[in-house]
Amino acid sequence: MEPIYSEVHSKFKLNGITFSKEDLKEVGYSLVKEGEQYEHNIGDFLLDWLNDSPEILVRTSGSTGTPKNIALEKRFMVNSAVATGQFFGLEAGQTALLCLPADYIAGKMMLVRAMVLGLELDYIESSSKPLEGILKSYDFCAMVPLQLEGSLDKIEQIKTLIVGGAPISDVLRNQLQDKSTAIFETYGMTETVTHIAARKVNNLESTAVGELNNGRVEHPFKTLPNISVSKDSRGCLVIDSPNVSREPVATNDFVELVSDVEFRWLGRFDNAINSGGIKLIPEQIEAKLVEIVDGRFFVAGLSDEKLGQKLVLIVEGDVDAKALLNKINSFKKLDKFEVPKQIYGIHKFKETDSGKIKRTETIRLISSISRA
Repeated sequence: MEPIYSEVHSKFKLNGITFSKEDLKEVGYSLVKEGEQYEHNIGDFLLDWLNDSPEILVRTSGSTGTPKNIALEKRFMVNSAVATGQFFGLEAGQTALLCLPADYIAGKMMLVRAMVLGLELDYIESSSKPLEGILKSYDFCAMVPLQLEGSLDKIEQIKTLIVGGAPISDVLRNQLQDKSTAIFETYGMTETVTHIAARKVNNLESTAVGELNNGRVEHPFKTLPNISVSKDSRGCLVIDSPNVSREPVATNDFVELVSDVEFRWLGRFDNAINSGGIKLIPEQIEAKLVEIVDGRFFVAGLSDEKLGQKLVLIVEGDVDAKALLNKINSFKKLDKFEVPKQIYGIHKFKETDSGKIKRTETIRLISSISRA
């Protein structure tokens, strides 16, 4: 029998306790009334999930625009959970850890996967070091890169880890290679009910399917079952996932297609820079600069009378702009058009709750600071 949102798997457990559907409603009421703030969000979601409505309101992260509420069909969320279970080989009775906030889709879907697949789910308050103080090992967990970075010394307590919300940096990726945990970077968004594709980032069995990018093997994302991809006229990804969306989803992500189920992410259409008629993709430049720029940074295009847009580098914290620019000018991996015209230092980047940089809002801060 196919899973449905109105039922709870008989092997589902929450913090070690088995609950029926009706009991779980009481848990939701209790968390909302008596729980900590982070538990309120879990309780609210349980009550919304277990009511008779076929839809649920979910808030977007706001990393590429103003956060908004969108309605998702619960049957699509169930289908997404089943596809995740098939892709990662999850089975009823396995253990999982929820360490993401339940007010966004990633945290909500950990609860859905547990209820639909019959996982034994423990939840904790979201933090940058979620495994601190945790002695138990888990079969499955989802984190954002910041949490993974803060859990490197204990990450092998997780058998399979999915990481989303922001790309995994080259520096962090290199730190994962000696870990026994199977770590996957995911691609997705709220509108596609979290991830629609994933790729393993450590302990890769073969480099045959990879492509070198700045000295490392760049493996493509592979879609989950019953999902295919294509490109539109802009070169951006289009996702055809009839089990989780009524219509194909057109994204603003530049991609290179490997097949109709595999692709490489290149960068955001929203971030593209037209400098003197040359199209620059910031994410591709940043992948090179990460070798010589410390800390968090990104490149962007600012208005320029001569070029239309000039390429600038924005660094978090104090920066010696002159010394850094000299270093960049001597860096052989950058094309001449990829060298920033100017460098700015900003005390603290604007970011989402998951730690993803809000580029547009951060760029606005430049007008209120002195030039670095």
